[in-house]
Amino acid sequence: MILNANLNWTANQGIQLPVVLADVSISADYLDVTFSVEEPESCFRSEVREDNGRSWEDSCVEIFLQNPANPEEYFNFETTSRGYLLAAHGPDRNNRQVLPQELIDKVIRTKQIASVAGNLICWGMNVKIPASLFGLKSFEGLTLRGNLYKCGDKSSTPHYLSAFPIATEKPDFHRPEFFQEF
Repeated sequence: MILNANLNWTANQGIQLPVVLADVSISADYLDVTFSVEEPESCFRSEVREDNGRSWEDSCVEIFLQNPANPEEYFNFETTSRGYLLAAHGPDRNNRQVLPQELIDKVIRTKQIASVAGNLICWGMNVKIPASLFGLKSFEGLTLRGNLYKCGDKSSTPHYLSAFPIATEKPDFHRPEFFQEF
């Protein structure tokens, strides 16, 4: 699937935007998402150096997932180009609980080292989220709902892309009402 920019958002207007492809697969044990990113140098930022840091400020790909064990909340898994992960859950943007390191370590992250092609930075990330993180034995038979995002809030050229449309006036990824089935 292709992540698209909402061109109604002022932040995405008049700039060269990243190209982001995502491949989603679901097995009994894992939600597996592979992102391939090509972004202009002005969109690329890589400053975060720890899990549960401010990942959205860097070049970041994100998986927001309605909790299959409790549909009243959703999880956000935000991964930088270096593989650092912010993970939290809660019912809305203001009531988030950050996951402890022992749970973050269960999320498998495999990065593709960034390379340069002209004025583009090319990088990739594979993220495998285990069913056990939600207290489930398996994803088998479940419908998973969510959205995928790419952003870089503190890059020289901030930008905001999503797999599924978000009908808001400005960028806002914490909107589970716009989640769709993976």
